[in-house]
Amino acid sequence: MTQGWTRSRNIGVWCAAVAIAAVPAVCAVSPAYPEDTMPTGNRVFFRGGYAQLSSDRSNELFTDGHSAVGSNNNIGGYYVGGGEDVMMTRDLWGMMKGTALVGEIGVEFKRWNSNVVANSDTTGVTGVSTGGTTQVQLTMLTVSVSPKVKFMQGTDFQPWVIPVGLDFNVISPPSNQTQYLDIGVQFGAGGEYRVWKELWLGVDSRYHVGSNQTNTVNNFWTIGPYVAIGF
Repeated sequence: MTQGWTRSRNIGVWCAAVAIAAVPAVCAVSPAYPEDTMPTGNRVFFRGGYAQLSSDRSNELFTDGHSAVGSNNNIGGYYVGGGEDVMMTRDLWGMMKGTALVGEIGVEFKRWNSNVVANSDTTGVTGVSTGGTTQVQLTMLTVSVSPKVKFMQGTDFQPWVIPVGLDFNVISPPSNQTQYLDIGVQFGAGGEYRVWKELWLGVDSRYHVGSNQTNTVNNFWTIGPYVAIGF
């Protein structure tokens, strides 16, 4: 009986030792979180709002027939667009805790307020023009790639800035020299708030500077809300 008690005691001591030794190993393993509690930081967003040129496009051949009948001199309009934020680092590679860097890829369409005016086919604008007046739509397409610095990671409100981004612009109608492609930079700032799980609402404002390779001034700014969805 004494031997049985001794054997039981040894087994109990051995089990206790194994349990104690297993505690650090268990603690070292990261807990398993549900998928929706471990966001990647990647987001797809949809934007829209007010846009404004820094200089109008009046008195051009294709925009209003050099103002032969009226002038397409409005600078305001609207924009719609979307894009994707790709998380690169959540702490600037260990240099700043809570400050993330994401890469933004975006596309944006703008329509400037347009008038019924003469155009390149209006009678009298050129020697072979035979048409009348029409509403000449002034539009612009921008595709951009930008670094975006996001602050206050881990919180429901996250402000951000774009120190400088790269723009590729397409203008329509083309310039007097029939050029329509331009390159430029953008600067921006905004903030977003988590309303539910990975659904975010935000607002931003951006200023774009073109290199004016179309022989037109292609600078503009935008302001408006956006919706983002994390994935």
